[in-house]
Amino acid sequence: MKFNKTIASCDVLENLTTAVLVLDTSLRVCYINTATEVMFEMSQRQAEFLPFQTLIPGEVRLLASIDRVIKTGQPLIEREVQLFLPANGEIMVDCAIKPMDIDESFLLIELSQLDYQLRINRDENLHTQQQVVRGLAHEIKNPLGGLRGAAQLLERQLDSDDLKEYTRIIISEADRLQNLMNRMLGPYQQSEKQSVNIHEVLQRVRQLVDIEVDERLRFKVDYDPSIPDLFADFDQLIQIFLNIVRNAVQAMHGAGVIILRTRIQRNITIDKSFHRLGVLVEVQDNGPGIPKKLQDSLFYPLVTGRADGTGLGLYLVQNLVQRNGGTVACSSHPGETIFSVIFPLELARGR
Repeated sequence: MKFNKTIASCDVLENLTTAVLVLDTSLRVCYINTATEVMFEMSQRQAEFLPFQTLIPGEVRLLASIDRVIKTGQPLIEREVQLFLPANGEIMVDCAIKPMDIDESFLLIELSQLDYQLRINRDENLHTQQQVVRGLAHEIKNPLGGLRGAAQLLERQLDSDDLKEYTRIIISEADRLQNLMNRMLGPYQQSEKQSVNIHEVLQRVRQLVDIEVDERLRFKVDYDPSIPDLFADFDQLIQIFLNIVRNAVQAMHGAGVIILRTRIQRNITIDKSFHRLGVLVEVQDNGPGIPKKLQDSLFYPLVTGRADGTGLGLYLVQNLVQRNGGTVACSSHPGETIFSVIFPLELARGR
């Protein structure tokens, strides 16, 4: 019996961010949607008639569940299934399996990648915390000017140099806190968006960092030359990737390899908005990795793993990425840390 691709290939399925597969009862692939093509890095034509087992090698739990659905005819949902994909490594998904309503000779498999939902939840939590921090920074910043002014007035009334030393400390600390608050509040200027070639941004960042390091640090590039221009703020993109790359240099103490990688991403969700196309920029280093205890709060303000750090670099990265309609994430273990930044490619010019 031939599967009706006309029904399955409707726009609704192709626009889903959930990976959808249709299998026959021999567990051969009959259809995959665009999100599945992205997940498995395989086209519909390549996947057609392949045994499902070849897409998920070594996966026992999911195959047992599919077998149960075939035998009972009852739909089943498996939560938090860890899959190893040859193209993308380990991912975690929720999986729904059910016989198709139009023809029970076929099975419908839905794979919802949990990384996306976790990223959305994290971005929502971070946005809330950013608003609290900005409000707190304003409240702290306002009286600092009065404190500094009072210390200056007091200094003029003092004759003793020893006592003036104390007022200088007050003024110096007020200036330091003022600078810290300004950095927490982030850049005030409006974004000046224009067509930007992401590879020009990365090359500029590389040039700036090359001046600061020696031959112990090497850059490698892995660019997709087909990526079209972004509509973004050029200077802010420079700052985003300069902060990320400098973090990597500091983590490796100036010795190691940094890989700059670009790829097209399809069917992405950013801040609950769906985009057909996006650009993924990865900054990968082979340093010691980020401590586990810091990974969940990495983009929060005042979180740092360095004794001399302020914990504002990545917080500002997150802020600037959001200003340009994107999202940022990090995965890290010893020997490999990857910062992934995704921007949509079809943002309206007026945004």
